[in-house]
Amino acid sequence: MFDALADATRRRILALLVDQGELCVCELTAALNDIQPKISRHLGVLKDAGIVIPRREGTWMFYRLADALPAWADAMLETLPNGAVPELKADLKRLKVMEGRPERCAA
Repeated sequence: MFDALADATRRRILALLVDQGELCVCELTAALNDIQPKISRHLGVLKDAGIVIPRREGTWMFYRLADALPAWADAMLETLPNGAVPELKADLKRLKVMEGRPERCAA
């Protein structure tokens, strides 16, 4: 858990997931203003650590926080959008203006 949180990009991804619930790789790419391979690599680290889980919907790959995280991990992750990630405001602004966001079916 702590190794996964040591990277600023992964903290930004997690802050967005805490705030938004579930996001597609393309949404994370737009929000973080970064390239898809880098975002996917960081999501792979978070998935291997058991922090996020993927869901495929057609051509889209969505990620959300894992359901079975310990209470202490949930509490720690909940602090990320509350000042622990200073870039979050700008990330959310880019996400809000993103064109072509995927529609979601019921998960």
